[in-house]
Amino acid sequence: MPKIVDRDLYRKELLGKCFDLFASKGYASITMREIAQKLGVSTGTLYHYFPSKEAMFVQLFEERYRQTIASIAPELEKAKTLAERIEIVFDFVARNEEYFLKQLLLDIEFYQQQGREKLQQNKALQQLTERALAEFAKLLGIQDPKFVIYISSLIDGLVLAGLYTDEIVSWSEQGALLGKMLTAYLEQQKNYGNKRDQGSN
Repeated sequence: MPKIVDRDLYRKELLGKCFDLFASKGYASITMREIAQKLGVSTGTLYHYFPSKEAMFVQLFEERYRQTIASIAPELEKAKTLAERIEIVFDFVARNEEYFLKQLLLDIEFYQQQGREKLQQNKALQQLTERALAEFAKLLGIQDPKFVIYISSLIDGLVLAGLYTDEIVSWSEQGALLGKMLTAYLEQQKNYGNKRDQGSN
């Protein structure tokens, strides 16, 4: 009796092994043939699951964010305030800083290889980015996606800052500070909205 293969599970297993290959060799340098050799599969098998290296990277992008969401969601669900949730996110990044650095450098290289115009035309990648931001916003309990972009940008900046020195990057301090800042800002906005509503009555 032929062996039944769960194609989606097998595809995810291949993707799980690809991240370190891309991170160590670089997106531009590694070829599909090399990836197949490292994974111990034929090039034909690899192309069966991923029509191109770009398609593989986009699927890897999706799998990475799904795993990150799945890992951090249980911790965030226990938090009661926005400040607590932000501190949890920063603590999570601190525990996985090397992974996030590899991910960021790989994303930058992919951007350099593809170019801004081509990336903006990549509908699948745009949709994945929007979905990731929306899911992260929901986990944080934030209505406005702009705040998620701000938080993500700050994290990226701190990860890069850590390349030069650990002295200026205290994840716990930065998380606590950002939590206080956003909480104060949102409270101010809420009070402003209440006053405006009262004035219109």
